[in-house]
Amino acid sequence: MLTSLLKYLFRSRAPVPASAEASLGEALDHAIAAWQQGDLPGAETGLRAVLRDQPRHAAALANLGMVLCERQRHPEGLAMLRQAVLIDPRMAGAHCNLGIALAQGGLLEEARQHLEEALRLEPRDGLYANLLPIWQQLCDWPALERFVSELRALAAQSPAAAWAARLSPYAATLLPLGRAMNRAVADFHAARMRAAHPPLDPSLRASRPAGGKLRIGYLSADFHDHATAHLAVGLFAAHDKSLFEVTGYSYGPFDDGEYRRRIVAGCDAFVDVSRLSFRAAARRIAEDGIDILVDLKGHTGGGRPEILAYRPAPILVNFLGCPGTLGEGLADYFITDPVATPVGGEAEFSEQLVYLPASYQVNDALYALPNSPERAALGLPETAFVYCCFNQLYKIEPEIFSAWTRILREVPDAVLWLLGGNAYAEARLRRGFEAAGVGRERVLFAPGKPRNEHLARMRHAGLFLDTHYVNAHTSASDALRAGVPLLTWPAEHFASRVGASLATGAGLAELVVADADAYVDLAVRLAREPHRLAALRAKLDERAGTTLFNTQAYARNLEQAYDAMRQRHRQGLPPAVIRIGTA
Repeated sequence: MLTSLLKYLFRSRAPVPASAEASLGEALDHAIAAWQQGDLPGAETGLRAVLRDQPRHAAALANLGMVLCERQRHPEGLAMLRQAVLIDPRMAGAHCNLGIALAQGGLLEEARQHLEEALRLEPRDGLYANLLPIWQQLCDWPALERFVSELRALAAQSPAAAWAARLSPYAATLLPLGRAMNRAVADFHAARMRAAHPPLDPSLRASRPAGGKLRIGYLSADFHDHATAHLAVGLFAAHDKSLFEVTGYSYGPFDDGEYRRRIVAGCDAFVDVSRLSFRAAARRIAEDGIDILVDLKGHTGGGRPEILAYRPAPILVNFLGCPGTLGEGLADYFITDPVATPVGGEAEFSEQLVYLPASYQVNDALYALPNSPERAALGLPETAFVYCCFNQLYKIEPEIFSAWTRILREVPDAVLWLLGGNAYAEARLRRGFEAAGVGRERVLFAPGKPRNEHLARMRHAGLFLDTHYVNAHTSASDALRAGVPLLTWPAEHFASRVGASLATGAGLAELVVADADAYVDLAVRLAREPHRLAALRAKLDERAGTTLFNTQAYARNLEQAYDAMRQRHRQGLPPAVIRIGTA
């Protein structure tokens, strides 16, 4: 999935008859204002009104095309965007929005061309923010290295206001920028959001009698077959309903699949706010009397952290979906654990930290998986040792790639099994492996599969090789669920320490290493010492079901954290660090 893309809002520079200019401009401004407030139906209505009067109004076409893409009507939106570029090929915003839509459809090279053209026509920081995820998806490491070098130079000389608009907070977590720069980017964007979306009047919140159930609201676009739902699907029903009342607030697509059904059944109430503006959604949450609003999405793609800026609940929590801070003033607490955020890591966050005693990551309970298909059916050699990494390819960076090539040269009968589906990155990675002396037949790309089929096939892997700067998150717990040990090499920031948190929670702390040499050495030794790998698998089988995949125990710890938040709030105390159990 692409990282968060920042859409480009603009007015047309194309000539308009003087008599119509004022009314058309006003109508376009109203439509764009609706879009900026998250009111997609209102934006569509306004833009179509402009096009009824001026069918070739390039700015209206380009903006409406983007609105339609956001409303899951991608073919119609893409056609409008192409038309806008044909009408006005010098309009940077039209190229930008077309590039975003092409990227969302997987047409990455064409997307890159239009986004680079937009930047050439109108050099400005916001357009870099749209190109960055394309470079990441293409595994274009030279472009990324130039970007990081330029950004570091700017940051060394200038305040965040001079450079932070060049990338989104989530994109920052994917780059080797360090905690301080990540925090600066998030704070910059959070300040913009808070200025545009001021807090609601507290009187809008429903009055609540003292001593009632604690009302928890979970806010997300991902209450469907999505990585976040794979993790959290059992949490909603696991809450103690004698003490907690749980409401889900969904602004994502409708889905009647298994994950959606389980989540809805596990909630006391489930509310679709997808057609509401940011403010209207916040008002609905406030009127429902939610005590603690838990954002499961944050700055990741499709997120609506603007809703949090309105402060629709007395306590706001950043949890699970976003692997970093939301920025100053958007949330009060961040859920973590002592491994994911060790001493010193608190500087990365504007939120106060809540330390759970085991891994911060919730997981569904263990269940029986389908039988694994034969190796031949998966394109795997019958006797080769199989290393795997089922991360999205954009998480691969030069340091981990170099480590992988060293491992494969040391273990010549091994193969590396990666996640396919991105032909551009696959081709670039294959060329890189061949240049490093690793034949292309030793690097295999697995096609996408339904989740349980994917988990079943994963059991053919001997060892999961985690990425370095941004770890596997859901994919890491999937590997452990399938019985595959996880080798991980953390950096300093949260997104790079999730693998360590999960491996430790599963009883495999010895697979958390300190540097590239240790990573390579252990990966090689485990392939050469099958008895040692078998012992790790046995240990994983013994421990994982009692800790990492115990949803009921996890819910009790999380509920203790929620109760501690409420107690501080009732006492008139500001948010503070909370430690649960032995954390």
